[in-house]
Amino acid sequence: MTRYETPTRAGSPALALVRSWAAGVIVLVVTAAVQGTLVYDHLLGPEGVGSFGAALGLVHLPNLVCVVLATWAAASVHPEPWREVPSRHAAAACAVPVAAQVLTLSLHWDRAGAGALAFWLSTGVLLAGCVLGMLLDRLWKARD
Repeated sequence: MTRYETPTRAGSPALALVRSWAAGVIVLVVTAAVQGTLVYDHLLGPEGVGSFGAALGLVHLPNLVCVVLATWAAASVHPEPWREVPSRHAAAACAVPVAAQVLTLSLHWDRAGAGALAFWLSTGVLLAGCVLGMLLDRLWKARD
């Protein structure tokens, strides 16, 4: 290699994480905006949900779709050399939904305390969404 040639690299590991997180943020913001305008504004109204089934169907299942899509987007953008390290790939894929969960809980701590059912449902949605998003990414990459 001459001194004018550059070695082929996929970039730095920090840049790979930032790129994955950016994709996850974009997908999460877009899907949450769609969820807010379609579900919250038209189906829920200002009084909120009245039953456990309505909360599950109108709040938590759409949240699951948002988390799965954001995790899948972040995982699919994560480049190949660092995808092979499971901890690094999990951090790239799941950091955005986890950060969104922490932000939501910190802003609405009065509605979802640690003993509240909503806290445990949203935590379950977060875990299931991250697992399903990473599984979807693995299945999509195996297809190629």
